[in-house]
Amino acid sequence: MRPHTFKLCLVVLIFSFVSACATQTKTLPTSNLESSLRVATFNIAYLSLNEKGIKNWNDRKESVALMIEDIAPDIMGFQEMESFGGAHSRNENFQLDYVLKEHPSYAAAAYAKDASQYPITQPIIYKKDKFDVLDQGFFFFSDTPDTIYSSTFNGSYPASCSWATFKNIKTDESFTVFNMHTDYASKSNRLKSAELMTARISPRVTSGDTVILLGDLNASYKSKPAKLLKTIPLEFVPPAGSTFHFNKGLNITSAIDHILHTADVEPVGELIVSRKKYAKQWPSDHYPIAADLKFTNNRN
Repeated sequence: MRPHTFKLCLVVLIFSFVSACATQTKTLPTSNLESSLRVATFNIAYLSLNEKGIKNWNDRKESVALMIEDIAPDIMGFQEMESFGGAHSRNENFQLDYVLKEHPSYAAAAYAKDASQYPITQPIIYKKDKFDVLDQGFFFFSDTPDTIYSSTFNGSYPASCSWATFKNIKTDESFTVFNMHTDYASKSNRLKSAELMTARISPRVTSGDTVILLGDLNASYKSKPAKLLKTIPLEFVPPAGSTFHFNKGLNITSAIDHILHTADVEPVGELIVSRKKYAKQWPSDHYPIAADLKFTNNRN
């Protein structure tokens, strides 16, 4: 073994050890909807409809169910929740079906059964006894954003933002949750995607709507796309370390999964990042994150 190869292996081993220690998460705090709303976001990783992909999902689906039970979100946005078989308009979504079967207290918004009319990749699940869905929609990060499955600005794989407007049945408070997933490979796509989100969300905020934006930005909160989102204006729940871990518990990158909110909402406590396995499996190559948010009616 060459000296530089040995050094590289040693670095990887050290990172693995440190990261393994860092993933031992304490029991997650519980949420109380009387005083706060727990929102969460999770890139669940695509399910490819081939033998390898189905086996991978079968190996980790129990961990996904246990993770949702552990976090106990009131609302949770998913990215990459697609049973991908080479066509974007497939109606099958085995991951969502499983999640709703295991957690019957939830329903899905930003979702429709006909995938040719409404993209089903980024649903937002919610406690159906606590919220009503008032409206929902989507737009693609594209020059033709209202065209379903339109390619991104540079012609690559479609990326989008889904959204749903909820009303708290008990308090009558309404708010809109946007669920984003920007291109991981192209900086220009991410920047233009942030520009489009800014253009679409800003009018709502200006008119006084309460907005929560969550999802996989594929960029840090100090990046140019993040700075654009702040001009909406939205505030980041302060990140708390890596959210993408290479499916190995390696915590060596900045947070790329985020939760943002308007000024009439404030975090209660710190961002929750679940850096642990469930049923001896990682739920995905991303960690789920969550935040408890309190409505303040303060726009200053």
